[in-house]
Amino acid sequence: MTSTTAAPTAAGRTPLRRSSGDLLVLGVEAALLATAVVVGAVLNARGAGLHADAAPLYGTWRPHVGWGSPLALLVAVAVVGWGARWARTARWGALLGAAWLTAVAWTLSLALVDGWSAGLAQRLTPQAEYLHEVPGVTDIPAMLAGFTDRIVDFQSGSWSTHTAGHPPGALLIFVGLDRIGLGGGTAAALACVLLGATVAVSVPVTLRALGAPDAARAVVPFLVLLPGAVWVGASADGIFAAVVAAGLALLAVRGRATAAAGGITLGFALHLSYGFLLVGVLALTVLALRRTHRWGALLAAGAGVAAVTAVFVAAGFSWWVGYERVVDRYYQGWAADRPYAYWVWANLAAVLLSAGPVLGPALRRTVSAARSCRPTRGPLTTRVVAALRDAGPTVLLPLAALVAVLGADLSGLSKAEVERIWLPFVVWLLVATARLPQGSTRWWLAGQAVTALAVNHLIWTVS
Repeated sequence: MTSTTAAPTAAGRTPLRRSSGDLLVLGVEAALLATAVVVGAVLNARGAGLHADAAPLYGTWRPHVGWGSPLALLVAVAVVGWGARWARTARWGALLGAAWLTAVAWTLSLALVDGWSAGLAQRLTPQAEYLHEVPGVTDIPAMLAGFTDRIVDFQSGSWSTHTAGHPPGALLIFVGLDRIGLGGGTAAALACVLLGATVAVSVPVTLRALGAPDAARAVVPFLVLLPGAVWVGASADGIFAAVVAAGLALLAVRGRATAAAGGITLGFALHLSYGFLLVGVLALTVLALRRTHRWGALLAAGAGVAAVTAVFVAAGFSWWVGYERVVDRYYQGWAADRPYAYWVWANLAAVLLSAGPVLGPALRRTVSAARSCRPTRGPLTTRVVAALRDAGPTVLLPLAALVAVLGADLSGLSKAEVERIWLPFVVWLLVATARLPQGSTRWWLAGQAVTALAVNHLIWTVS
């Protein structure tokens, strides 16, 4: 298997050729972002119907500070200063525990820049959100049986925007929280933060299980200091990212039972968002990278997905029927106004702000590594397996996530708000950071922190 990081020079710096490549990619990222902001401002001024005042992000320009500001800065300084070095040497269990706790602290502090009420307690209480529907769900079987009938808008009993735009699994999460005594905006927001932060555990666990322990440690600081944490705290997409990451981690761990559990988890994820059909690209990649029992794991995972789907169908909800109707609902709203010609490329600028400036240089190294994989002779299956082993998870997982993002983008069913909607893919794009040279890690982490702090302090984001 190829090395998971680029080789530094004796002085601990990357060769000039590679540094120049990084600068070029950073220039492209800056140009993309600047163009998206300027064109977005012009289109908004002309009343083009972007429905995003701070395009390419969904939010409003409103510079502000809050009592979360110094807390966020403190977390950022700690991770930038000591995170990468400690991640290389810490005991594995201690590292995962610290990663989760620090990710929680980072996400909470960013949310509190907007204040406790606006940043957390009332974040999920507007009419468009899931919590609006929770009090009306008194009979869960009846809700599931009639769910698709309420998706299309402008009829009596139509679901609110977020509930209508997703399968019923998303609403079930918040109904479940309410049933166990954790109802209301505060509990829901904290659930998003606490569960969303688990991606800093699930992704490294996946890499380690797939035979890349050094890479698993290298990506931890980047997952902890994720700029997308601005939207993890608090939106349901933080929970969605956690469920997807946990499912993929279970697929990676040895054993058919864990593969079946991963399939069940991903089957439920499929009933959280229609777009998670694209998670199949990542799931197949993880299964292909497993060291043993690939076919057995595939069958077990497939059975898990099928079992969850069968349960929902038996309860009265068919995913494919919901998908057909949600497309109709999609074009009853802002999507009918939002111009595809802008969002098809501006979405990528939004993803850049969610993943951070490290994304381009890290993916550059990933693509370079993929191109360097040596073909072998023999039957097609043998050549494919050999190529997968040679590339490894730090190449294939980011590329699989990139394929998923591009598929979602080109579909036209993701126009705006992708900085949070694509969080489940963004965290896997950041696996590419494992290929960065160690000597540059602090600079990249600083860029990630600055990005998150700038977005959160300049823009009043909306979940």
